[in-house]
Amino acid sequence: MPRIAWLALALIWGSTWLAVRIGLETLPPFTFAGLRFLIASVVLLTVLAIRGTRLPRDPADWRLIVSTAVFGFAVSYAAQFWGMQFVPSGLAAVMFSTVPLFTMLFAHAALPSEPITVRKLVGVVVGILGVAFIFADQLATTNPRAVLGVVAFLVGAAALAGSQVAVKAKGAGLDPLVLAALQMAVTSIVLLGLGATIEGGRLQWTLSAAASLAYLALVGSAFAFSLFYWLLKHMPVTKTLSVMLTHPPIAILLGWMVLGESLSWRVLAGAATVASGLWMILRPEATPHRTRARAFARWRVGIRELPTVCTAQSGLPDAIAKELR
Repeated sequence: MPRIAWLALALIWGSTWLAVRIGLETLPPFTFAGLRFLIASVVLLTVLAIRGTRLPRDPADWRLIVSTAVFGFAVSYAAQFWGMQFVPSGLAAVMFSTVPLFTMLFAHAALPSEPITVRKLVGVVVGILGVAFIFADQLATTNPRAVLGVVAFLVGAAALAGSQVAVKAKGAGLDPLVLAALQMAVTSIVLLGLGATIEGGRLQWTLSAAASLAYLALVGSAFAFSLFYWLLKHMPVTKTLSVMLTHPPIAILLGWMVLGESLSWRVLAGAATVASGLWMILRPEATPHRTRARAFARWRVGIRELPTVCTAQSGLPDAIAKELR
C-alpha cells in the first residue's frame, strides 16, 4: 500500500504543475494559493466534523501544526512564487528538486532511524542531475536578481523539508486528516493576508481558472496531503519526499499530452536519469533479518562443502569423507 500511495502522490502532484500554470494565467499567485488551501481545509474540516473527530488539545501538537504550516507551507509557497519572478521555470524546477536532499540532511540529524547512506545520497544527487538535464536549455538567465530567486527557492525547499522531518519526529500521534486540515487552514490565512497586502485582492475569474482551483483544492491538496501524511507514517521521510523528483518529468509529459508542448530526447533521457536515482533511494534496505538469513545460507553451504575441501587438501580416504558428509 505505501508503494501504491507513493505512485498516486507522484501522479497527482506532478499534474498540479499544469493546473497551477493554467490558474496563474488570470489569478494572482498568493491569493490563488491561499484560496486553494482555504477550500481544501474547509473540505477536510467538514469531513472531520462528520466523522466526529476531535481536534488536538495538547499545546505541543498545536505548536507543531502552526510552526510546520508557517514554515512548511506558507514560507515555502511564498518563496517559490516570489522566486518565479526572477528565474526561468527550468531553474526553478531544479531548485525545488533539492527538497529530498535537505530532507536527508535534516532526517540524519533528527531521526536516528534514518541515517544518511551513500546509496541514498547518490540517488538524490542523480535525481537532481536528471532534473537539471531535462531543463538544461532553461538554466541560463540574465536577470540580475536571479541569485535572489535561487536563494528563495532553496529557502523554500529547506523550509518544506525541515517541517516534514519535524512532523515525522513529533507528529506520530496526529490523525493525517487533522494535521492536513489544520495546517492548510493556517496557511490559507497567511497567504490570503499576503495576497491582500501585495496583490490587492483583484481576481479575474475564467472557467479554466475555476476548474484549476477546484482540482488543486480537492485533489491536489485535500486528498493529496491527507495521503501524504498517511504515507509519512508508513515510509521513511526521505523516501516519501523523493516524490518531489517525479514532478518535472510528469509535468512535462502532461504538458505534451494536454497542451501539445514538445517532448525532446533530453526530456526522455533526463526522466530515465531521475528514475535511476529514485530506484537507488526507494530500493529496500538490507534488514538485519535478511542479512542474518544470507549469512546463515553461506554458512550452510560452507558446512556442506567442508568434507570435500578437507578431503582434497588432506588426502582423507573416501570412506571417512563420506562419514563426514
